[in-house]
Amino acid sequence: MGKTLTEKLIAAHLVSGSMEPGAEVALRIDQTLTQDATGTMAYLEFESMGIDRVKTKRSVAYIDHNTLQSGFENADDHRYIQSVAAKHGIWFSRPGNGICHQVHLERFGVPGQTLIGSDSHTPTGGGIGMLAFGAGGMDVAVAMGGGAYYIPMPKVIKVELTGALRPFVTAKDISLEVLRLLSVKGGVGHVMEWGGPGIAGLSVPERATITNMGTELRATTSIFPSDEVTRAFLKAQGREADFTPLSADPDAAYDRIIHIDLDTLEPLIACPHMPDKVVPVRSLKGVKVDQVCVGSCTNSSLYDLLKTAAMLKGRTVAPSVSMSVSPGSRQVLTMLANCGALSDILASGARLLECACGPCIGMGFSPNSGGVSLRTFNRNFEGRSGTADAKVYLVSPETAVAAALTGEITDPRDLGLDALYVDLPERFLIKPPSDGLTGLTDEDNLGFSYHAVNEYIRRGVCPDEAVREKIDRMHRASRFKFQTLPVYHNGLPMVIEDGTDYYK
Repeated sequence: MGKTLTEKLIAAHLVSGSMEPGAEVALRIDQTLTQDATGTMAYLEFESMGIDRVKTKRSVAYIDHNTLQSGFENADDHRYIQSVAAKHGIWFSRPGNGICHQVHLERFGVPGQTLIGSDSHTPTGGGIGMLAFGAGGMDVAVAMGGGAYYIPMPKVIKVELTGALRPFVTAKDISLEVLRLLSVKGGVGHVMEWGGPGIAGLSVPERATITNMGTELRATTSIFPSDEVTRAFLKAQGREADFTPLSADPDAAYDRIIHIDLDTLEPLIACPHMPDKVVPVRSLKGVKVDQVCVGSCTNSSLYDLLKTAAMLKGRTVAPSVSMSVSPGSRQVLTMLANCGALSDILASGARLLECACGPCIGMGFSPNSGGVSLRTFNRNFEGRSGTADAKVYLVSPETAVAAALTGEITDPRDLGLDALYVDLPERFLIKPPSDGLTGLTDEDNLGFSYHAVNEYIRRGVCPDEAVREKIDRMHRASRFKFQTLPVYHNGLPMVIEDGTDYYK
């Protein structure tokens, strides 16, 4: 009997354990990623291991979550993460480069490799045939140190796609349809493996939308084959050498097969406050909308935003609607600007937000009291938007724009617009890191070697007084990160065990 793609990749990375459903398997991890909301603790845990360099093929630290707060705390975290990245051979993505999952697809994802990340939507990497898992910070730290990642051997559900998407029906609608069928618990203990003739018509950004949303099924991960669509995407990103064809065997056995006919699919919408409360958009026709957000790691690709711009071109957002657009990466934003699509977005009255997670994690752009917000995001949990009584709906970019233009929930097919066809470029804009950091070393910037740091910190040996003073100064500035967190009593901080008051 043949093997599923999931079984093939697990077998290729198996360190120990039995590939029987439910039995524990230990996997060799090729890549890791972190984001700044979870990365600080992950890197503190990694440094505590005393390992000089990461053991993975590639590890990347992204700054994409906590980017716009008042105060020094997050900026200090970012500096700490940047210094750790340079010291230990981790690639560093500075604030503004974009959302981790979007940028990782562009620059680092490799078909057939394993990836764990300290973010639940790391399975986005499955859109190019990676075996990608969301994991805890300690798991990521262990993987960076060369340790295995332990999971129960998953069962595999195949989602068989036939037909082709009709105009204004999208990959987001495919994801919502699966959530409607299975619920937010339907993927527990399973990998969602996508196949069938219908996948040939889905671009990598569309596939990544689907694997991203697989997290809302509580699936172990989601994965697409690596095929000619994957090759074209990697070639356009200047990374064709990373391409490997990957697929399940024709006679592979699955625990369950779900069939979806794309020819019959229609625009769908997830109602408050769960991603699986899915109904046809037309069933909510006329519901007034206060806010529209396009972006997040789910729908912020160049593909998504070119379609958004095309629908907005020459039109104006309804006066009653506040609309935001968040590009997924600096690459996406720059290419939108270069081709004129960004001007079409801005001319419509939409607001441009930075290339970051932003409203998806409740970081700004909260709806008004009791407001109705349509978002192209992956989650609509109660209060997640930052407004406790807001009503948040999950939709495709096309449905979001339709609501922005009309001021009410509207099926985009009812606007009377010509069908949208977006071809991805043969060559994406690729630019080296503007700060010159490649994750290899910052010894030149420091003015001394890592060996000198280790000798002074661990043994107290440092013959150069100037170097010693600089290390001491840097250590004092970051020392608070290593202290026990203060305990609060009746709203007031208590003095911690060593007697130090860090509020002085």
